[in-house]
Formats: sequence, C-alpha cells, structure tokens
Amino acid sequence: MSRLAVVCGGSRGIGKAVSRLLAERGCRLAVVSRNEDAARATVSSLSGADHVAFSCDVSKEQEVQKTFETIQKTCGNISYLVNAAGINRDALLLRTKPEDMVALLHTNLLGTMLTCRAALRSMLHTQGAAIVNIGSVVGLKGNAGQSVYSASKAGLEGFTRSLAKEVASRNIKVNLLAPGFIRTDMTAGLKEEDGVRSIPMGRFEFLSAEGCKEAR
Repeated sequence: MSRLAVVCGGSRGIGKAVSRLLAERGCRLAVVSRNEDAARATVSSLSGADHVAFSCDVSKEQEVQKTFETIQKTCGNISYLVNAAGINRDALLLRTKPEDMVALLHTNLLGTMLTCRAALRSMLHTQGAAIVNIGSVVGLKGNAGQSVYSASKAGLEGFTRSLAKEVASRNIKVNLLAPGFIRTDMTAGLKEEDGVRSIPMGRFEFLSAEGCKEAR
C-alpha cells in the first residue's frame, strides 16, 4: 500500500502545491484544512485515488487530537506530515491587538506542535517517517510590520531543531523549510518594494505555488 501523507493547510497556497506533488509521487493524501469544502475540492483535483479531506483548526487541541485519531483509524499509519497551515496579520507591534498575537502564535506555532505530537504516535510504527514544517525567511531575518509573525516562525525553527533530536533515534526525520516570498493568497497584498531593501540584487521574484513542480 502507498504511504500516507498528511498535509495540514493542504487546501491552499504552498500546502496545496505540496499535496499535488505528493499525490503525483504516489502517496495517499489526507488533506487537512479549516475549510472543509476547500479540502474536498483539493482532494478531487489530486491524481491517484484514496485521498481524503478533513476539517480541522490546528490551533485547537481537541480538534487536532480527534482528527488525527480518525486519520489513523480510517487511513492507517502516517508516513509523512507537512505543516503548512498558517496565518498572517501584519501590523506594527504598537498597532497589533493582543487577540491577533494569540491567533498568530496559536496557529503558526502551537498548531504545529499539536499536529506533530498527534502524528508521532502513529509515526512511531512507520519506517522512514518524516515531518516537514513550513517556516519563513522572516523567522530568520525579521521584517518590519511582522514582528509577531516573525516570532511565531522563529519559534518554529527552535521547535523543529529540538524535535528532530528527540525522535532521531526512532528514525523519524524532522526538517523545516523557510521559503521566501511565494505568490499565494496570503502574500497577494505584498509589494516588491516592501522587502527589496534586504536583498543584495535589489529585487525578488514571486514563485507561484502552482509552479513548484517546475521549480523543484
């Protein structure tokens, strides 16, 4: 039987492109999204068969636990987990509402912690399992107007490094990818001049998430 890959945030942006790539490479997909209709639409667009859509808010522990228990019960043990679920609410810190801080940290950081913990119980029974967390270049370099978002992604890097050491003895790989600006609905409002000052060449290119197959 083909390996099972769970993609959180798999119905849009980078997560949707990852779902398509994994399906093309023969994986069975469990596409997890807060928007159940979007998850089902993504599943219907994937190549292959036996893909399943799940609705889950990764920032809520009980939802995560219930969803992953259902995934393991109906689909089997998890081989791969991709954490691409994330939100951004850009603003200068002085203008950032506390509830927005909480939402960013709960979704971008705590959500990944919760899904990793839930998935690991299944992955311990799978040979060659792997986790990939999607971070951001701003988590490494920072960016004005994204202090809380940057903090959530910087925390994700520390979490990933530590988790990798915890589970390496069980032959489970844990890695983080820190992409630059990718053309998705999350970055649709960004302008090139917003980030160009930090780039030596004085420009950056938007890569479409739909073009990941050609860019890999």
